[in-house]
Amino acid sequence: MFIYTTLCLEITLKRKIDLQFIFISTKEEDPYSVPIDWQPPLPVFEKTSDDNNCPCPDEYCKLISMCRSHDPIERPSFESIKRRLQRMNPNKQNPVDLIITMMEKYSKHLESVVAERTQDLMAEKHRTESLLYSMLPKSVADSLKTGLSVQAESFEQCTIYFSDIVGFTVLCSKSSALEVVGLLNRLYTVFDEIIENFCVYKVETIGDAYMVASGLPKRIPNHASEIAKMSLKIVEAAKHFKIPHLPNAPLKIRIGLHSGYVCAGVVGRTMPRYCLFGDTVNTASRMESNGEPYKIHISDDTYTELAITGGFQVEERGVISVKGKGDMRTWWLTGYYPCKMDQK
Repeated sequence: MFIYTTLCLEITLKRKIDLQFIFISTKEEDPYSVPIDWQPPLPVFEKTSDDNNCPCPDEYCKLISMCRSHDPIERPSFESIKRRLQRMNPNKQNPVDLIITMMEKYSKHLESVVAERTQDLMAEKHRTESLLYSMLPKSVADSLKTGLSVQAESFEQCTIYFSDIVGFTVLCSKSSALEVVGLLNRLYTVFDEIIENFCVYKVETIGDAYMVASGLPKRIPNHASEIAKMSLKIVEAAKHFKIPHLPNAPLKIRIGLHSGYVCAGVVGRTMPRYCLFGDTVNTASRMESNGEPYKIHISDDTYTELAITGGFQVEERGVISVKGKGDMRTWWLTGYYPCKMDQK
């Protein structure tokens, strides 16, 4: 019981009781000369808001006095001590409950850490997917993520768009490499913002060439109409575009469109690309190279598709000789007015 009393004092004072130190500190020369009924002083409790402080200091001190009484009859039993402590602090948990509580707190903390890390992981995954979807069609990217091979597809009807900058070589000779990069980045950013409003897919940019397709990888019946309306917006934006380092020089673009059969698929394993193949791609490129500044040059096949949709203003250019294709009848797309198809 005396040992228990000493432990209670040590817990209260939060330090080990050194009897010899206490005797010397009281200037007693010989520890053995201390009276036999000497006892360490009772603890003095300070009133603070700390949850670890004793809830009933007077009762606690009284319990210590009873436990160290020299009269065995006055000393309580451990069962009685347990009941007294329970009355002093009824909310105090037993060791098992305390361990469970600590485990619950740790579990909650661990759950919050896991949730935070999971949120960071999902955000990083979203950024990675956004980058991947900006490089490949979503259906193709999803197949590659699962490790599946992407089979080439045939598209019976789609429309291909090509554009480039007229006099780009001369423009490059008057600009530094950084200025050229800055020009193309600013120009294509404007184009990218425009195509977001239409059901089209940006295939690639090569130098000053900008390639877009509609009707693939998502098949839609009005592919020619989507590309045509997009092209008109791009021409209008090019007319008002200012070259950063040559503000007085106009930026002239020419556009070519053609509709027809296309085969599409992923080429390569390192930096895979979604590529288009077929005569339709070559013909659209010829429409662009045989075009004129600020004009949209379309093939007869694209004209037929637009005539079905209606609302587009076109002007016949006539029959021209196209490299690799021979003579072709072509048209200029000049405007869009819903519910009518004007031909000049």
